[in-house]
This record gives sequence, structure tokens and C-alpha cells, in this order.
Amino acid sequence: MCGRYVSTRRPQDLVDLFDVMRWDPGQALDPSWNVAPTDTVWSVLERVERDTGEITRQLRPLRWGLVPSWAKSLNVGAKMINARVETVAEKPAYRRAFAKRRCLLPADGFYEWQPVAATKTTKARKQPYFISPEDGQVMALAGLYEFWRDPAVAEDDDPAAWWTTCTIITTEAVDAAGHVHPRMPLAIAPADWSAWLDPAHQDSGELRALLATPAAGHLDARAVSSAVNSVRNNGPHLLDDAGAGR
Repeated sequence: MCGRYVSTRRPQDLVDLFDVMRWDPGQALDPSWNVAPTDTVWSVLERVERDTGEITRQLRPLRWGLVPSWAKSLNVGAKMINARVETVAEKPAYRRAFAKRRCLLPADGFYEWQPVAATKTTKARKQPYFISPEDGQVMALAGLYEFWRDPAVAEDDDPAAWWTTCTIITTEAVDAAGHVHPRMPLAIAPADWSAWLDPAHQDSGELRALLATPAAGHLDARAVSSAVNSVRNNGPHLLDDAGAGR
């Protein structure tokens, strides 16, 4: 699974990198070295404008943890932070979003934990690793998004009535990531961003063919400070080499 990641790029940098056509400069998210489920995260997606019918690429903040439109509570999102690539096109919670509502979730890298057995002098624990592209480029994680109507809010035009949530698609881990954890997030290569984001592109076989291993497998996995274990901790010190933050 992918349960934590790092996202520190400025909105303007993401706008330039992903050729975003529309975003609200008044919407700001702090850089995060410990993005956790239910956090608000940056996403890149494409929507059809109601007035013109034009498809525009947008930078939007979404809540991490997908809530299907038919869910009774927002709380289900905390359990739906990942969608398995093996079943994403068929599973009821994800299949409509996979067909029509796909997004990219920019990340510097992601965390996974490797079990460490107990010794005579130490307890069993899990060692966190930061996994990122060797070249330091942004990872465009493959995501889905969905709209959920809060029944507790009376008016449809009340901004609080609607939540937009997302999930990250995962697969079996390979290379450096596979030495740490059996699952890893998928990514979309820059040449395929437009095809992935296009809401009119609904051929499931072609869409699945766009899903790729991040950085084409050229990933670096580095043991980092156990301070990342707590969602309350944040900051660049979380990427310190293991031992520095224990």
C-alpha cells in the first residue's frame, strides 16, 4: 500500500510542470513531508467546463481517501486511500471513477515500512524507508477522484455540501521498493498524462496500459528517521538518515 508520501512542490511549480490551465492562487497547501490519509493534497485533473464545453486541466486540492458517491459517511474514505490495479476497473467503489474521473497526485516520493525482527536487546519494530526517483523528478502518482454529497448540509450550492476525494492506484512492488514492501503506488509517464487525464478516454484496457512503475523502476530506497511514524511530525528532518531522528 501507499499510506504516506511527500509533497513539497509549490503550486506555481506544479502549474508549470503539468501545463495547468486553471487554478485558484488563493488556495494554498503547506509543503508536507508526511502526507497522511484524510489530508488535503494537490491533484491535477481535467474537467469539462459547463459554460463552454471546453476541457480544462486544473490544479485542485482533494481529500485523500476516496468516498464513493453512494457512501453514507465521509469516514469510509480513511479505509480507501489505495485502489489495487488488479481490480480497480471492476470494483464497485472505483470502477466509475476509473472510467471517468482520473487524476495525478504529485509526489516527491513515498514511505514504506520494513519489519525488523527483535533481538536479545531490542524489540521488534518497523523501519521506515523513503522511496523516490533517483533523478529527483516529481512522481505523477496515478489517482482517481470522486464527488460525495454530504446529506447533513441542506443546500446544494453550499460549498460544505460537496467533498472531492481521491485514492492512489497501487501494484506489486519491484526493484528498490520491492525490497521494502510488497505493494507500491503506480505512476503515469509524462508522455501519457494527457491520455490518462482525458475524461473522454474510457477504454479500460488502454487506460491500464498507461499505468507504469514510478521512474521506470529507477528508484532509490533509503532508511529514514522513525520520526515519520507519527502523523504529528512534519518537516524536512523526516528524511534524515535512519538513526538521526530516533
